[in-house]
Amino acid sequence: MRSTRWRVAVSALAVTAATLAPLSITSTPTATGSGPGAPSIPPDPVPGTLGLVLEEVAQLPESDPTPAPTDARLMRHNRINYIGEVPDGSGRLYVPDLNGPLYLLRDGEETRYLDIKAQFPDFFSGRGMGSGFGFVTFHPEFAENGKFYTVHTEDQDAIRTKTPTYPNQPNAFVQSVVTEWTATDPAADTFSGTSREMFRFGFTEQIHAIQQIDFNPTAQPGDDDYGLLYLAVGDGGNGVRSTVPQDLDTPAGKILRIDPLGTDSPNGQYGIPDTNPWVGQDGALGEIWAIGMRDPHRFSWDLGGKHEMYLGHIGQRAIEAVYEVDAGDDFGWPDVESRLDYQNDTQCRLDPMTAEQAAAGYDFPVASYAHDTPANWSCNADSGHAISGGLVHRGDLPGLNGKYVFGDLVEGKVFYTVAAQMRDDQDREATVHELQLYTTDGTRVRMPDLVGDGRVDLRFGTDSERNLYLLAKANGTIWKVVDTRNAPWPDDVEPSLREDLVASYDFEHPFAANDSYEEDQGASRTLVRLVNGGDRMRVDDGAYPGSNNALQLHSAAESPTGTAWKAGVYEADADGVASLSRFNTATGTTVMGWFKMTGQNPTAGYNAIGLAGVLTGNSDGHGVRALLELIQVNGELRLVALGRRIDTGSSWTYAASQDWRELLPQGEWVHLAATFDYDDGSMALYRNGEKVDGFYTATNDPWKVDGTGTSATNPRGIKIGGSFPQNGDERNPCNCRMDGLMFLDDVASPSEVARQYRRFLR
Repeated sequence: MRSTRWRVAVSALAVTAATLAPLSITSTPTATGSGPGAPSIPPDPVPGTLGLVLEEVAQLPESDPTPAPTDARLMRHNRINYIGEVPDGSGRLYVPDLNGPLYLLRDGEETRYLDIKAQFPDFFSGRGMGSGFGFVTFHPEFAENGKFYTVHTEDQDAIRTKTPTYPNQPNAFVQSVVTEWTATDPAADTFSGTSREMFRFGFTEQIHAIQQIDFNPTAQPGDDDYGLLYLAVGDGGNGVRSTVPQDLDTPAGKILRIDPLGTDSPNGQYGIPDTNPWVGQDGALGEIWAIGMRDPHRFSWDLGGKHEMYLGHIGQRAIEAVYEVDAGDDFGWPDVESRLDYQNDTQCRLDPMTAEQAAAGYDFPVASYAHDTPANWSCNADSGHAISGGLVHRGDLPGLNGKYVFGDLVEGKVFYTVAAQMRDDQDREATVHELQLYTTDGTRVRMPDLVGDGRVDLRFGTDSERNLYLLAKANGTIWKVVDTRNAPWPDDVEPSLREDLVASYDFEHPFAANDSYEEDQGASRTLVRLVNGGDRMRVDDGAYPGSNNALQLHSAAESPTGTAWKAGVYEADADGVASLSRFNTATGTTVMGWFKMTGQNPTAGYNAIGLAGVLTGNSDGHGVRALLELIQVNGELRLVALGRRIDTGSSWTYAASQDWRELLPQGEWVHLAATFDYDDGSMALYRNGEKVDGFYTATNDPWKVDGTGTSATNPRGIKIGGSFPQNGDERNPCNCRMDGLMFLDDVASPSEVARQYRRFLR
């Protein structure tokens, strides 16, 4: 099993990340109401004990978008986006690549069956996450009739010269084109045959076009649904500025159902089933099956149960949702997002639905989860979250039968809900559980570990034996779920410290929207930036069992980029970092983490080594409230806890008596902690869970302790490695690695520090 780590794969996103605009601080959604009856903001997914065991099946060839993109999110190994089985009993699996190729897989070996890009001169995949060869599906009678269907996008040249199926598509930027192909020999591994265009529709932007086309695999000959083709048509980005998804005279923002072998459509290239819900209604398109969608990403049918159709729907602002789809459904976009009142001019604040919206007859999700945008990331920017719809497993994997498996396509988390709990028109949604992931050797991993990138681009698929597959564009790899296992969800936080944990960074959670930032696993949800090295600063190392990555820091002298590698967050505004407000007037602080010296320390020309700390409310990026560091004390370099109670007041230092080189031997992971009690004016240092003997550098109460805690200001940020996390200067660089950093707004007791250290080593 090949396992790619951060050290060996650097994404194009990381290369450009350092040039992106700085973070802007925004508020989180304020919705607290419900409608009808369910919470507006769904709870976070529940960490589950069930895990999937993944075995690599294949890595498909690299491919490039057309034209060459400027959006780093399109610069993937390839853009494979589904895996299914050809319905002819051959066992061949098919995999479309948005950049053009259609592959067939047999025993892990690929054959290029057809190149969609080569067939269409106006083929376009260079802008938009779903542009290009979007999907392929095979007619249920493919073995006899050789027919299969594709959807792809075309550019401005096509818009100027080719007639769309429906004319009401002003200012189109791309067109989605559905094509029927007829193979001369259905058993052949390369295509030869004919094709005809069935459907063409334009969109004003390169986003939210036709994401999926498919047949209902549960329909049998003679059923009303047999041989009918479903099209998931996005709103083209228009939903935020119009009512297009609600308008019945346009395909945009809808699911369509058509008969590919019929002829009574406006262009005569397909049929309109007379059992569709809006057939015969004045001003309505008869093709429409359901309405009110922004980006209907993936749909599937439960092969068991009542054969329900489930749709993974990508939200605009806050909610990723799964819907049960029935004829005539209206999911409410853009009037509502999930169960929230959506207003485009105030989309950073989502309110409970109005009484009118609750009574409008909209269909609400059967399961959902929130985007959970980091606290110091703009709500209008890419949140690093989007649902990838999945499927209900009806195979024999232990513990997984009857569970709908889906995920977050950006960050690569995998979830499940119990299908029996996913009931339409119910106030209560099904609980979303997060699945653990394992390699076949028993190693617990995250998808970013497997793909070597913070942006996974995850998709799902299945075969005729109901096996479950995962795919990732990041490294173009396909995995088969070969088993399941049960294990407690890993918890690296000592329970008695959990409520005090403001910020925590294990460097296993790159922010998927920009992986030169690390997500906070503490309560504050404060991103830290990996300065000057970006994603390259995550290295294949770990301080404790279960850790796959650590943070590499460098002085400018030892840095591959010639600039100091450090990390942190900084806000120059007098209000500081709002998400770190729990340090405002705090009566105590604890800073702890794992550290390993990896180069020359201290760097020539410097007499201090910065580790990690919380900045003051007036800091320029150097001044701190609580800091672990090595500084000169009485002419000798010593490990210290250095703190400040009042922004404009003096700092105070508690220094370790033991030689720092014994406390931090070169190349050895060591757990350090420093505590700061602003109530009684005391500090302490700990190494590997045990107190370190030391002394105070002053005895005249530099903090001026008066029982009021620290200054009533928010910290300007957190610094990791050297001073100035805003990258204004190099000061006190560290040639070292760090892991498991924790920042608490209380004083951890000696026994708590010891238990936290032992917890890491379990």
